[in-house]
Amino acid sequence: MRSSGRHAQSGSAESLAAACRNTDFVRLQATADGDALAALGQLAGALHATETPFHATVERVPDAAATDGLTVCLGTDADADIALTEEPLAGTAYAAAAELGAEPDAVLALAGTVAAGRAPEAHTELYESAATRLDRRPGVAVPVGGDAETLADGLAHSTLVHADFSATRDVAVGLIERLDAERLDAETHRRVASAVALRAIEDSPADAAERVWRVLHPHSGGPFATVGGYADVLDACARRKPGLGVALAIDAARTGDGSTHAEAALDVWREHATAAHGGLRSGETARHSGLFVIRVGTDAATTPPLGTIARLGLAFRSPESLVLAVDGERAALSGARAGEHAQRVGTATDAAATGRTTTGYIDGIDAETAEMEVRHAV
Repeated sequence: MRSSGRHAQSGSAESLAAACRNTDFVRLQATADGDALAALGQLAGALHATETPFHATVERVPDAAATDGLTVCLGTDADADIALTEEPLAGTAYAAAAELGAEPDAVLALAGTVAAGRAPEAHTELYESAATRLDRRPGVAVPVGGDAETLADGLAHSTLVHADFSATRDVAVGLIERLDAERLDAETHRRVASAVALRAIEDSPADAAERVWRVLHPHSGGPFATVGGYADVLDACARRKPGLGVALAIDAARTGDGSTHAEAALDVWREHATAAHGGLRSGETARHSGLFVIRVGTDAATTPPLGTIARLGLAFRSPESLVLAVDGERAALSGARAGEHAQRVGTATDAAATGRTTTGYIDGIDAETAEMEVRHAV
C-alpha cells in the first residue's frame, strides 16, 4: 500500500521554511486538489526566488519513495521529510514562503483556501494582505465574466454548485435571458445569485442551502475574475491536467498573474466540469447508514473526476454525511472522516490510499470492494 498510515503532525510554516533553507534540493509533491496546488505554487515560487533547485509534481496519491534531497508533501504525510496536512495548506505555504524571503501571492493563497472549502475572510492574515486587490460584490463566483454570454459559460461550468444548468449551457443561457437584464449591474448580479441558489437547493438535501454559499457573493479580482472562480480553475487543473496546474500555480506565485496559462486552464476547467456534472447525473446511487455511494461509468475518452463528483454529491445530492464515488478502478471519499476512512480501507486491501479531514482517495480498488470496505469502516 502506498500510504503513510502514520498521521504525522502537520508541519508549521517556520519548520517548513527552515527545512527548505537548509537543503540543496527540494522535491514538492502535492495531492490533486486546488488547495495543495496553490500551496505548491507558493513554495515553488519561493524556492525559485532563493535559487534553490526543486522538482514539483501533483498526484492523487503521492509517493514519497525518493531519497534524494528534501521531500515535502502537501496534502498528505506519505512518509515525507516534512508535510502539510492541516487545511488550508495554502495559508501555511504562504507564511513559509514569506519566511524564506519571497513575496508570496495572497490572492493565490486565498484561492487555495476557498478550494479547501473555507471562506476567504476566515484567514485574516491572507485576507488583509489581498484586500487591496479584491472587491466584494453580489453575484456568483465564476472564473469568467464581462457579459451575459460569459456569465452563462461560468454557471454551466462551475463545480462550486450543481443544479439543472450545470454542464448544460442552454439552460444557463435561458436562466440569464429570463432575467431580461440590459446590463450586468449589481441588481442583475443579485438576481442571478438568487436564481442560482434556488435552483441549487431544489430537490436537494437540507444541507445544500448551507453549502451553496461557496458560489455566492464573490470576491472579484485576480487572474480569473473572482477568487472562487480561481479556486475552481486550480482544482480542475490539479485533477485533470496537473502539469498545466503546476505551471499555472508557479507562474501566479512568481508574478501574481496567471494570465500566461489562463486560456488553456479555462479549457481544462470546462472539460472537468462537464465530466464531473455528467458523472454525478448518470451515476448509479445507493444509500447505506452513514454512506451515500455513486457508481460512475467510464469510457475510453473520459476519466471521471471522482473527487469532484464525491464533493458535489455530498453538497447537493447526499442525505448522508459521507459520499463514496467509484468507477471500478479508483475511489474518492468526501465528508465526515473521509481521509481516515480512505487510509483504513487502503490498509485493509493493500490499495494505494491517502486523505485528510474531509477528502480521501484510493487507487487500485474495484467498486464492490471499495463499497464493502467503506461500509465496514463507517
